Amino acid sequence: MLQVVQAFDRAPIIEIATDDAAALETKLTAAERAFRDRDGWLKPHERIAILRRLATLVEGKRDHFGMQIAREGGKPLTDAIVEVTRAIDGIHNAADELRNFAGREIPMGLSPAAVDRWAFTTKEPIGIVAAISAFNHPLNLIVHQVVPAIAVGCPVIIKPAGTTPLSCLDFVALVHETGLPEAWCQSFIPETTELAEKLATDPRVAFLSFIGSANVGWYLHSKLAHGARSALEHGGAAPAIVDRSADLGKIIEPIIKGGYYHAGQVCVSTQRIFVHRDIAAEFTERLVARVNALKVGDPVSMDTELGPLILPKEAGRISSWVEEAVVTGASIATGGGWVSETTLEPTVLLDPPGGARVSQLEIFGPVVCVYRYSELDDAIARANALPVAFQASIFAQDIDIAMRAANRLDASAVMINDPTTFRTDWMPFAGRRESGYGTGGIPFSMRDMTQEKMILMRRS
Repeated sequence: MLQVVQAFDRAPIIEIATDDAAALETKLTAAERAFRDRDGWLKPHERIAILRRLATLVEGKRDHFGMQIAREGGKPLTDAIVEVTRAIDGIHNAADELRNFAGREIPMGLSPAAVDRWAFTTKEPIGIVAAISAFNHPLNLIVHQVVPAIAVGCPVIIKPAGTTPLSCLDFVALVHETGLPEAWCQSFIPETTELAEKLATDPRVAFLSFIGSANVGWYLHSKLAHGARSALEHGGAAPAIVDRSADLGKIIEPIIKGGYYHAGQVCVSTQRIFVHRDIAAEFTERLVARVNALKVGDPVSMDTELGPLILPKEAGRISSWVEEAVVTGASIATGGGWVSETTLEPTVLLDPPGGARVSQLEIFGPVVCVYRYSELDDAIARANALPVAFQASIFAQDIDIAMRAANRLDASAVMINDPTTFRTDWMPFAGRRESGYGTGGIPFSMRDMTQEKMILMRRS
């Protein structure tokens, strides 16, 4: 059995049953049987109808999901409700995408050998999708991994994070309520981590969708069956550059959102802020004032802006990193203390050394680091210095500065005057280098979960 608790106060919510090796084999066998029966594949219009019904069902449980996300995941309720809204829109996004999800014509007649022929491609589902999810968006990440598979006709087996399985289980139940046969969408709550690895690396799995730590993701990637594809979404230490032309009256709120949304437990959370020396003092004063005004506490309250970390050990890890940074030369502008067993004060560190863990590794907590710079290219070089790269920001009113930074920051997406955390669910979302592999975003996942087949016809 798996005990699920509230992230904020560790109060028990429920115990749920776990799956053993026999259960995993049953699920894989069912998925394989469903996929091999081509006559049983649902037509696009049937999948669209299922997704439309699913969106309606999720909308009917909007409040339930919002509160559940706040309880099991610790995300403030206002943000949790936004997550549900995004999840509903994501389901519609997949259904809409199917209207234009098609192959292409391959030109023939370009050489004497290719005359009197016509060729085109079709898109086919790649096969069984194994999805391993993370805790920080307990519903919307599930949607991002499950819904593209349903849309393109792949059987999917989804393993949620052990700390936040409830939203996933409820979502899969709603999928079945739409009429999709169970074999096409199954949840998996493994009793051991070894079973999760067995799911990902089973030779019947054609595609692995993984959201989580880089160490685990790259390890599983190396163990995939030959021919299997994958999409890995890890983390980073997202940089934001604040030029002296930035409008300080407008940028503090987006930077706060970037650094402290869900207590910093976001793979593109703003962690390293490089501020021009000419405005560093005023920027820091304004930033600290807004951080001090954040309402920290129980995530089920509509007033809460910053809630807990997912586990006490994570709070302890982050606190130790802050202490290390201070010992090695950083100063604390605000924060640094504890609110509860799982909740830390939002913290601002000034000029931590480049070798400190807060400067090198993903914090995944409510801590931002502010560094001063004099030359833009120096700030860009420091922003690009880590082996991780995901999304980045440049705050500037000077368009030349903004575009120079946007062109030179090593990131899959650069936001100008928006936080590193900005995302819509239809845009590409991808980590570079150690931060990930492949491209997320619902339309892009749909493409990855299919394979093209060319059909050629010769005039007789």
